[in-house]
Amino acid sequence: MPDRTIRAQAAFPEVKLLDQPVFRDTRGAFAEVWREDDERAADLPRFVQDNIARSVRGVVRGLHFQNPRPQAKLVTVALGEIFDVAVDVRVASPTFGRWTAYRLDGSSGRQLYIPAGFAHAYQTLSDVSVVLYKCSDIYSPDDERTVRWDDSDIAIDWPIRDAIVSDRDAAAPRLRDVLQESLPHLDR
Repeated sequence: MPDRTIRAQAAFPEVKLLDQPVFRDTRGAFAEVWREDDERAADLPRFVQDNIARSVRGVVRGLHFQNPRPQAKLVTVALGEIFDVAVDVRVASPTFGRWTAYRLDGSSGRQLYIPAGFAHAYQTLSDVSVVLYKCSDIYSPDDERTVRWDDSDIAIDWPIRDAIVSDRDAAAPRLRDVLQESLPHLDR
C-alpha cells in the first residue's frame, strides 16, 4: 500500500492532516485506518483508547480537552461529513486562543491529528456522522475541561449557525474565564 501523506499548516505545525490511501472498486472502498508504524512515521504519540460518536446534522461536540492529564486525538470519519476544529489553549503559546479547522468525510481517507494542549470540537454537516477517534490517554472525568463552543473571542465560523449542543457544552465558560491553572502550559 502507498504511504499516507502528512501535512501541517505553518500557523499550527502541531496539528496534522493525514491523507491515507483509499482503494475503490465495484464492491466499494477499503482503507487502512491505523497502523502502529504510522505513529513513528507521523511522529504521533502512542494511542491507548478508541472512541466512537454518532451525531445528527448540526450537532456540535466540544470544545473539549483534558488537563493536567492531556489527550492527543486522531480523528477519523467513518460515515458522513464533519467540520473538525482545534483551538490552541496552551498558556504562553503564540497561537493561544486561535483555531484551525478541516472538513473530514467518510470517503476521502483524511484524518486529523489534534495534539495535547488543543481543545477539540466538531460539527456534523451531513444528515448523520459516525466519528472515530483515538486518544493518547484514557478519559479522566477529573481532568475534563470544556470551553464554550461559540465563544466570541475565539470566533469559530461554524458552517451551520443553528447548532445542537449538549447542556454541558452550552453552559461551558468562555476561554478568558477558564482558570489559568485549568489550562495546559506551553512550557510543561
